[in-house]
Order: sequence, then C-alpha cells, then structure tokens
Amino acid sequence: MVMSFFRRPEEGGLEQIDAQVQRMVNDARHTFDLAMSAVTGGAVETVAEEVRRTDRQINLTEMEIRRALLVHASVHGATDTPEVLVFMNMVKDLERIGDYNKNIFDLAEEGVSLAGSPDLEEILALRDEVSSRIALMGEILATRDEERARAYISRGDELRRGFDEKVRALIHSTEPGVLAVPRALLFRFLKRISAHSLNVVSAVVMPVDQLDYFDESEDTRL
Repeated sequence: MVMSFFRRPEEGGLEQIDAQVQRMVNDARHTFDLAMSAVTGGAVETVAEEVRRTDRQINLTEMEIRRALLVHASVHGATDTPEVLVFMNMVKDLERIGDYNKNIFDLAEEGVSLAGSPDLEEILALRDEVSSRIALMGEILATRDEERARAYISRGDELRRGFDEKVRALIHSTEPGVLAVPRALLFRFLKRISAHSLNVVSAVVMPVDQLDYFDESEDTRL
C-alpha cells in the first residue's frame, strides 16, 4: 500500500483533487471511445471537435490539479509529500492516455478505417476491454482495493504482451504497408494506453519510489 496516500482523501484535505482525478479518468475514457469509434468505421468529422475539446479539458484538469497540489503542499508541508507525489504521477499518466487517444483519432483523420476488415471483431473486442479497463481504473482508485489492483495489473501485463506480439507480427508481415502500418500503430497506441493505466493503478500497491514503472518491460522493472 502506498504509505499515507491511502487514507481516505477527506482525511488529508485532498477530496477535491480526488474528484478531479476521476474527471480525468472519465474524460480519458470518453476520448478513447470516440477515437476507436472513428477508426473502426464511425463518423470522423462529427466527433472531431468533441475529441479535441475533451483532450483540452484533460490537459486543463491536469494543470488545475498541479496548481492545487502546490497550494496543498505549501499549507501542509512535508506531511503530505507522498500524497502529492502520487497525484503528480497519476495526472501525468492520465494526460498521456489522452494523448494516445488523440493519436488513435489522428489515424481516422488520415483516412484509416477498419470497417469491414477481417480482424474487425477482434479489434472491437480489444476496444471494449481497454475502454472498460479505463473505467475500472477509476473504480479501483476510488475504493483503494489492493486485490482488484493486483488483478488489474496482471491482466494488463497480458494485454501488453499481446499487443507486442501483434506489432512484431505486422513488422514481419507481407501485407501491403497501407494495411500493416495503421494496425501496427493502433496496437502500439493501445499498448501505451494500457501501460499508462497500469502506472495509475500501481499507486494502490506500490511504494511511491517505485511508481511509474509499468510502462517499462517487465524485465526492467524494479
């Protein structure tokens, strides 16, 4: 358990920041769903402004949280330093999830559409799981449930390895680049979203000095 961070937020005067983190989680899932819908055959232009608006909101919320944390630290001093560091790490990873969501949407704006593709059903299943896991990330943070966090991390590692295998297969594929490259990029982005989600959830079970290593390969983690 991450030191005193896992007091209830109201006990540390951090309840407003906790609520803002949940808003970032919700916005991250929203942009992910919009981006994946666009790249799997949905409308692109009709959701473009919503994707950009929500991505800007994620960035704005991150800045608001950082300012609030600085104020909190100035008032409470070293007592709440672990909490401040944990939140700083969280919002950085949540902002990166938003960036990768926008990268997926960029594929759709470049004309990539997987509608009617032979592997569409598999991609939709991955979309649904990753989307659900973003929501689950928020639930785990709200409940501070260590058991669910460890299960989340275990499944996340499986997903990351699966995405790596798909990218490697596409690197050596004889398919035309117009087919292989967009898929390789998509799977790479899905891997990064999954890895940053693991970083966020790792706050429930890892000491503060070991946070942020779940976007690394397992053999390089501490």
